Amino acid sequence: MTVTTRRGTTVGVEASADGGQATAKKKGWADSHGTGDRSGAWGLGGTLGTLVSYAGTLVLLVGCPAFAIYMWYTLTQLDGSVTALVQFAQKAGLQGVFMPGQQYKGPVTPKGNVPVYKANGVQCFLATHALFFLSWRLGYFDPARVYDLFGEMLAALNIVSLLFCLFLYIKGNVAPSSTDSGSTGSLIFDYYWGMELYPRLGKHFDLKTWTNCRMGMMGWSVLILCYAAKQRELYGHVADSMIVSVLLMEVYIFKFFIWETGYWGSMDIMHDRAGYYICWGCLVWVPSIYTSPALFLTTHPVQLGTPLAAAIALAGIACIYINYDSDRQRQVFRATEGRSYVWGKPPRKIKAQYETADGKTKTSLLLASGWWGLARHFHYLPEILAAFFWTAPALLSHPLPYFYVFFLTLLLTDRAFRDDVRCGAKYGEYWQQYRKLVPAKMIPFIF
Repeated sequence: MTVTTRRGTTVGVEASADGGQATAKKKGWADSHGTGDRSGAWGLGGTLGTLVSYAGTLVLLVGCPAFAIYMWYTLTQLDGSVTALVQFAQKAGLQGVFMPGQQYKGPVTPKGNVPVYKANGVQCFLATHALFFLSWRLGYFDPARVYDLFGEMLAALNIVSLLFCLFLYIKGNVAPSSTDSGSTGSLIFDYYWGMELYPRLGKHFDLKTWTNCRMGMMGWSVLILCYAAKQRELYGHVADSMIVSVLLMEVYIFKFFIWETGYWGSMDIMHDRAGYYICWGCLVWVPSIYTSPALFLTTHPVQLGTPLAAAIALAGIACIYINYDSDRQRQVFRATEGRSYVWGKPPRKIKAQYETADGKTKTSLLLASGWWGLARHFHYLPEILAAFFWTAPALLSHPLPYFYVFFLTLLLTDRAFRDDVRCGAKYGEYWQQYRKLVPAKMIPFIF
């Protein structure tokens, strides 16, 4: 006899001698249209077999087309060597693990965990740039070639990043690093948003710090130097517009690494999981879009003249400083538990309580003075203005260099809305009190 399973498949059932039913038979060759029984993989049955089957199918669907292109490119353009990209990734990763730095404890997670980091961003930045200039000076490396091969590099980064995000999805399902992980119930959203909040390899190698900081931000700072080197190769000098643009971006990136411990308390790290949205973005979007003002200037040199160049540089540095000082102000306020003065006065603050998933009640301090008394997300405003000033040396001959400014404005505005929703859910009535003290979202008195 036959029965239909919950999945709608038909299996044979053997009758016992006394008329009862015995164990179900697997589908035979004829019953399965010649495919045989596919319920599982590699001899594994049950839930594990189903998981392996789905994971293998997904790997083949996503990985094989990408690998075919990567194989062609490696064999025809890189003389069969795959070491360049791998060595760069290893170098960036090993810096974070072995470079000395103080231990830093991140904020408490929604599940009550406390991630621990090694604060060595500045050391990694200095070591990377020292190696960059030393290799250039000794003739081991021609940075101008990076501009020539950037299209191929971008293709390789896309492939590797998509596969890396697939690895994060599988790891989050099979071997999450902490209880701060889980599924949305949708494969697409799990791949896009990520499964884990703090994925790690071993105890110390934090994958989000590696993608966001050591690869994304560090790659940004190195690429723009390569573009300046290419302009020098093409025209015999570096235009003042390129100098101003690269200078402002390098100052901003160095500021980021000075403030790296504060970044570990930002939305990127605390709330956005490690998936396509964050990790592909840092590995591909940052190198391609964030560097675009300098990429444009490489073949479009603009002579600004000393007065205009100096004005743009000073305005950009002022915005970067305000962005840094606003983040530093809140970081010091929290580190001193609200006892530090803000702009020479005791700060206005709200002692907000919230509950973690394990039922424990925690306390946070909400700052409503200084920069944070002007708007709830004021630090986004000088960041957008800084991006405008390191793009402004391109002047107004083409609109495309300003795409990054447009994108960043949308990104940070969306983030301000999302952060308001998150904080409202986390702090409840305390957040409503904070909104009354600081009515503006990003732009004082306007928005």
